[in-house]
Amino acid sequence: MRPHVEFVHQDDLIWHMAELPHGQGEAKQQNLSYDEEVGSASLRVIFSSDWSRVSGLHAAVTEWYVLSGEVKIGDQVLGEGGYFCAPKGVLTPALKVKANTEIMLFREYGDWTFTPATAHAPDKHELSKLITLNTNDMEWYEVTDPKNGSPMNFERGGTPVPGLYIKLMYRDPVTGFYTRLIRAKPGWREHPLAHHPVFEESYTLQGKFHYNYGTLEPGTYFFRPAHIRHGDFTADDTEGTTFLLRCDGDLVDWYTENARVLMHGDPVNWGEDYPESEPPVMLQPLRSRSVAPWEDPNYQ
Repeated sequence: MRPHVEFVHQDDLIWHMAELPHGQGEAKQQNLSYDEEVGSASLRVIFSSDWSRVSGLHAAVTEWYVLSGEVKIGDQVLGEGGYFCAPKGVLTPALKVKANTEIMLFREYGDWTFTPATAHAPDKHELSKLITLNTNDMEWYEVTDPKNGSPMNFERGGTPVPGLYIKLMYRDPVTGFYTRLIRAKPGWREHPLAHHPVFEESYTLQGKFHYNYGTLEPGTYFFRPAHIRHGDFTADDTEGTTFLLRCDGDLVDWYTENARVLMHGDPVNWGEDYPESEPPVMLQPLRSRSVAPWEDPNYQ
């Protein structure tokens, strides 16, 4: 399974050769989150040169979101804010990517394996299952708006959240897995601790989010397995916050008020009888030196 990442900034990650087999050109990737058991991953990829690849099939559900630059998939050109999703078994048309293009690449339920299909021309039925979007042309819908396609299940505890806006990009009709853009209005706040029955991952695109583990800035990322409590979220007062959000099922918010974390025990070789000792502290799981200093002085 994927490890809990809470949280990391892309500037703190090293570069690897991109896992894009059968491609022509040069590209590199940063591993934001990686499942070493099945190969699922969330990656930031930069193409160092023009890059191309023939049509074919991915072993994993594969999504690309264009942060900057240009991606041509078949006859369609995707610029900043462009997105495509190829579910398993759906042929991905030939790709052409311009040098210096930057994308977010998500793989789910499989690894980087790609099987070329140079002799196979996709028919209209196959292409209809491929999802391609220009998100900049899509409308924002409030979470309270029934048209937004929000996967909240109200019978399981889901609630409307005024002040949040959605662009739904992909949703699996069977599992409920989804990928969407979310925008929080300036000063929006979700004050109680929350947890969910599904995993939740996010990549910040614009603005800042302040919460109990620190401040999410553009380029910060987290991945939380199901049932991890988190909060209190407050969006930037000036411009709000926009981020990519993915979950492997219906996102239901279960809230906890008046939460406390207490440490109990009897001191052995520290405390009032040991003047040079210090009491234990509950360290926050901060992983990003670019956002704040490491707690351990050995990492300075």
